[in-house]
Amino acid sequence: MSPRVFPELVYGRRDGFEQGRWTVESGEARRGGASCNLSDRCLRVPQDDDVVARVVRAHELMHIRVSPHRREHVPDEGLPERALECAEEFRVNRLLSLLGFDTGLLCDGSEKLGARRLAESGNWPEAVCFFLAVIGTGAEPEFLRGLRAAQPSWGAALRALKKAVLGVVDGLPVEAVGDTHVSDDGVPRGFEDVTLPVARLAARTLAAAAPSDAEGLRSIRRSLEPGGRRAPSGVFAPLVWDNEMRYVSRPRRAAHRRHRPSTTGSVMRYPSRLLSDPLCRAFGHKSPSRGGVVVIDQSGSMDVTTEDLDRLLHVAPNSLIVGYSHRPGDFGTTANAWVLAAGGRVAERSRNGNVGNGVDGPVLHWAVRRARGSEPIVWVTDGQVTDSNDHPCHSLSVECARLVRRHRIHLVRRLDEVESALRGRRGPTASFGRVGRELRELRRVSAA
Repeated sequence: MSPRVFPELVYGRRDGFEQGRWTVESGEARRGGASCNLSDRCLRVPQDDDVVARVVRAHELMHIRVSPHRREHVPDEGLPERALECAEEFRVNRLLSLLGFDTGLLCDGSEKLGARRLAESGNWPEAVCFFLAVIGTGAEPEFLRGLRAAQPSWGAALRALKKAVLGVVDGLPVEAVGDTHVSDDGVPRGFEDVTLPVARLAARTLAAAAPSDAEGLRSIRRSLEPGGRRAPSGVFAPLVWDNEMRYVSRPRRAAHRRHRPSTTGSVMRYPSRLLSDPLCRAFGHKSPSRGGVVVIDQSGSMDVTTEDLDRLLHVAPNSLIVGYSHRPGDFGTTANAWVLAAGGRVAERSRNGNVGNGVDGPVLHWAVRRARGSEPIVWVTDGQVTDSNDHPCHSLSVECARLVRRHRIHLVRRLDEVESALRGRRGPTASFGRVGRELRELRRVSAA
């Protein structure tokens, strides 16, 4: 006789979850074959009468007992959803183990092949999340064996992650791990004390470049230590534009003239110059607009002030001006690029940076696409390109140097140099950090 499952009998939550009628569907004792939907009260579990099916049912019923059922119970820290999901899987498996269930039975034989495919495709982020979900289960050793065949260096990094994760829960009793009382921050305490710290560790690891040598492994290990710096990612972060900026009419500096005296023209704007000007420049000639695209690195090393930005908005009245700065380790929840001036309007308030660079390449690609015709592109930078975790990266510096060379982008260090750069004046590039060095190397290779 198949066992009967009554999720309605699960009780003891202290986070406001209201029990009700559940729909129970027949599932399987394999990965993906069982699930628990708290919102719709739908449970899918195997109905077999064996020890493996019993542990799988207990796993899904534990979700009913402890997992958050409201979105507001999960704070918005910018953590990847997949990392949060797998961290919660780890907490549930930990609770089962503390209650005496044999979590070594949670293995369906697909883990070794799945791990090998992840390693062969280079999918390091998913390998991190999958490993997190199987820590402490029978699937863990099989997963590591699968990785070893294609990426032997990954296993050591994942074992370092496991050590850090177990450090979060070591010594915590079952009552603390499964606590559903809501804290002052509006988060169930077990989720706050276990799932969130574990998800943060996973997020740091999956955002790092996959380890390929001893130095990469050391970087990941250091990043998992309390207060450790994030490991290099080796890639730029995606652009996230600030769409909440408000704009006003563009101010002009007092000395800026829309018309210049000329000896010829159709309108005599300055008749007094017939007597005072030896060249009799009494006609008005409309000043050509100084258009172009200005890209401003607003990371901490540039020390760009609000006053400097305000002055720039006056001296470049017809330019598209954008600023950028990425918060190291952010997963797309914080804007890292913003338009300061466009179409005759300027930002009502200037934006401050987010400490790091992180998006140098993507914002330059964007500027190249926006420049019209022969409009100049000016990049205000010190040439120190960094990845999404704010680490210097040779390949990313080369990418930016090639963009500068191919599209003849003007490099300046200070905002007060932008006006002359928009007029076409070019300065030396040797002093622009890593980008400057790569530009010299590109020139050397071209001349060879």
